[in-house]
Amino acid sequence: MKCKYLAIAVAMLTASSVQAQSSVTLYGVVDAGIEYLNHAVASTGTVAPGAKGHSLVALQSGNQSGSRWGLRGIEDLGGGLRSLFVLESGFSIDTGTSTQSGRLFGRGAYVGLENQWGRLTLGRHTVPFYDFAVTYDPMAISSRYAIGAQDPFMGAARADNSVKYMGTFGGLSVTGLYSFNYNNQEVPGNFTNGREYSLGANYSGGSFSIGAVYDQINQSAATALQTNSLTQRAAVAGTYAYGNAKVYAGYRYAHAFNGASLPGSTVANTASNLAWAGVGYQLTPALSFAGSAYYQNLRNSRSGNPWQFVMVADYALSKRTDLYTAASYVLNKGKSSLGVNGFNSQLGTTSEAVQPGANQFGAVVGVRHKF
Repeated sequence: MKCKYLAIAVAMLTASSVQAQSSVTLYGVVDAGIEYLNHAVASTGTVAPGAKGHSLVALQSGNQSGSRWGLRGIEDLGGGLRSLFVLESGFSIDTGTSTQSGRLFGRGAYVGLENQWGRLTLGRHTVPFYDFAVTYDPMAISSRYAIGAQDPFMGAARADNSVKYMGTFGGLSVTGLYSFNYNNQEVPGNFTNGREYSLGANYSGGSFSIGAVYDQINQSAATALQTNSLTQRAAVAGTYAYGNAKVYAGYRYAHAFNGASLPGSTVANTASNLAWAGVGYQLTPALSFAGSAYYQNLRNSRSGNPWQFVMVADYALSKRTDLYTAASYVLNKGKSSLGVNGFNSQLGTTSEAVQPGANQFGAVVGVRHKF
């Protein structure tokens, strides 16, 4: 009888140990605010010649952070090896609908292994350019009024069918991604169709950090006989912290070949130079400010080269809940059509577009809760 009780006790201890070595976490962000825009028009509509549009007041979801929920799991396999997975889904808090049409976990879905030499995962990932922008955009790629308005790829790019590696070695971190087809449209007989690969590196040493990243995409073709267009991007940026302040500066070059076009341009085989600078300041443990300026030179676009200016203030009510206000002003030239939330061609059927050549001002006040 004693042996039976001993076996039961050992089994219970073993089960408890196994349970302690693995975990699944439910997490998320809920973000909503009220936005004001001037000179707004429907991106698919028109206004009278010379008119600059109208004012717009709207409830918006995901302003500082995209509203989302997700599951994150990890299991200790022993010897420093762990397995992990992430499933993350985005939604609009104002309507309760998914923000990724046809995808349950459009923000991320991957599984893999990690140890002291890094993490290797397979599935749908953010690309290294996105990870780079999180660190070096003064607005930390906020969903509204950030570097993603100038280049949506930097603010939200993800790749299907991808393998991603991330490793940290002292102050140096490296990342690499290879996608067999970034938007899940494989074509038999065309290995390069939709192929994407990207490499990035970042070094942080005390008060400063510097990083660089490169990405290349073969745009998807409908058949193996079509010629794929090609888009290349490269960027370098750095930060310097002094006391409660941090200064940011960066530059991104992009080039599209053979029928492709870049945001803000309707001309194929175009290039773009995007530069930015900004500063963040932690006034108190709860109150922080940030400001940034972005300038994009759209070469060969025959439109104009827009400026965008952004300021944001954030007040933390707790570790999980904060209040924020942000404002942005876009200065367009010629036929440039950049709004505070992006180029007209990137806004779909929303009413946030701007009449080509008109400037636009936007402001938002909101609340964000993290769980």
